[in-house]
Amino acid sequence: MAWPFLRFQKARTIDGRKTTRKTVIVALARKLLIALWRLVTAGEVPQGVIVRAA
Repeated sequence: MAWPFLRFQKARTIDGRKTTRKTVIVALARKLLIALWRLVTAGEVPQGVIVRAA
């Protein structure tokens, strides 16, 4: 889920180095994992997210 977000972060990944891109994707994936964990365990919905019924 984090890879598509990386496309819109051109300013942060402009140098084109693979290490920078990997660092950004790992940080985004970590934030996503933490947000999902909080949603599952505590029922906390991340700020700005709209949850709809399935």
